[in-house]
Amino acid sequence: MMRSGESKVVTLGQLVEERARLKSEGRTLVFTNGVFDVFHAGHAYYLEIARGFGDALAVGLNSDASARRYKGDKRPINSQDDRALVLAGLECVDYVVVFDDDKPLALLRAVLPDVLVKGRQWAHYVAGRDIVEEAGGRVELADMRDGLSSTELIRRILDAYDQDE
Repeated sequence: MMRSGESKVVTLGQLVEERARLKSEGRTLVFTNGVFDVFHAGHAYYLEIARGFGDALAVGLNSDASARRYKGDKRPINSQDDRALVLAGLECVDYVVVFDDDKPLALLRAVLPDVLVKGRQWAHYVAGRDIVEEAGGRVELADMRDGLSSTELIRRILDAYDQDE
């Protein structure tokens, strides 16, 4: 079912309902999370890989307050509403839910996805691994594209801007 980007941005309650529906249909829900501040090719690559682990992909998006705590006072560059809309506009993303905690643990406890995906750089610690595995789900690590990050992209933009002056 094709849905518009805005309709893919859901509340936690709506995501829990969608999870139940998917489960009743024998379909798998994949979950990943992040800030996704300045969207780039590395994000697109990662989300496509994540979607490949199941039938539907839910993305937990750090709220503006959560992103500031994680990335610092000057971030995020883009608001949570704008970031959510960018993610929801991707064909590989089925649901976007904003969360305000530092880690999506409460979200994972409520949704209990079949698959939790994180980038391979997090292999030493995947927040929520225990929650998902205890519920019978699994964790998958996805390769990332080297040298691509929002922080690095912002640095490059600032360097280019400084050179123009």
